Amino acid sequence: MSKPHQKHAKLTRPAYGEFHRSEWGFMGAPCGTIQQLSAKLIEALQMHYRLAYVDADHAAGDQAETMPVSGSALVYTHKINYHRYDLADELNTFHRRPLFNGVDGVLVNGNHFLARRQIVILDPKKEESLSRKLDRLTDVALILTTPGQEKPYDFLLEHLGDQRPFVMPLGDTNGIIQWLRAQLTAARAPVNGLVLAGGKSQRMGSDKGQIAYHELPQREHLAQQLSGICQQVYYSMRPEQEAPEEMPLIRDTFTGLGPYGAILSAFREQPEAAWLVVACDLPLLDQEALRFLVQHRDPSKLATAFHNPATGFPDPLVTIWEPRAYPVLLQFLTQGYSCPRKVLINSDIKALQPPNPQILLNANSPEEREAVRAMLDK
Repeated sequence: MSKPHQKHAKLTRPAYGEFHRSEWGFMGAPCGTIQQLSAKLIEALQMHYRLAYVDADHAAGDQAETMPVSGSALVYTHKINYHRYDLADELNTFHRRPLFNGVDGVLVNGNHFLARRQIVILDPKKEESLSRKLDRLTDVALILTTPGQEKPYDFLLEHLGDQRPFVMPLGDTNGIIQWLRAQLTAARAPVNGLVLAGGKSQRMGSDKGQIAYHELPQREHLAQQLSGICQQVYYSMRPEQEAPEEMPLIRDTFTGLGPYGAILSAFREQPEAAWLVVACDLPLLDQEALRFLVQHRDPSKLATAFHNPATGFPDPLVTIWEPRAYPVLLQFLTQGYSCPRKVLINSDIKALQPPNPQILLNANSPEEREAVRAMLDK
């Protein structure tokens, strides 16, 4: 039997909600209560997590508020301490998600918007309203009791069935902060390793991944250095290269773009993972340096990279690229750029001084290869 025709390529989709991968919609309480609680949580966690808030302003509609510049489609205002965009067009879910790419989580006023997970506040003033919105309670993560309602409503328990969310008092602000902190920590992406073994090695004249500086082909040596640090390690190779037996492989599906295409191809296959990318032309890169990079990783940034003192810029090929980097890399590509270093230079990243600058020494020619071997023989 022939397979049914599939019109579009089947892609692995990131696990987005309405706005973000990690989002919680507050329901069951007046908007003022939701706004005050959200503000407390965001302020308490701002040192370690970048959080956003989503709400609606019905008063603006009642006052027939208009765009700052009448007739304009978009107004951008530099407000000195922040930036403001006033957009006349409607936004749907696909338009909203990129706007929240740079944050770690989103708190949503569930009275106005849907969210992937929900936090229910048992405020008797909103009991009847909540009972009419049970279809929005698709994944209740937390129930907050109030002095007026210390147990979940019967209709809520019936709706939840076997699901038993964590319950705590609305007044236990510190407890709610700790709960949310744990959720955000658990949502951090696992780190996979990616050995870039798909270069053509034109200056070297032979495959740089097959050069044995440490009694193994360099690509195998790097894979060993990454193992134990990363959840899973892969080779990145061009479509026409022979598949190795020793390691899982990710073929370039963004071809002709060099390392940029390799990073995009890895994200295309596993968009929920962070990728620790290493190049085969760094023969002095060792596990100590890679472990240092992982230990000082900042998942709230686009990437964590070593600052290369030889170039004065971050080194994109010894870098942990977070999942939020995937849409940004694509955005740069649509603007005509395929340089991963340019993405790092123009993005919010964490740059580290390498514990030993020699780990970033490149060997791209036979002369540089022999110089490195001479250093290793000493």
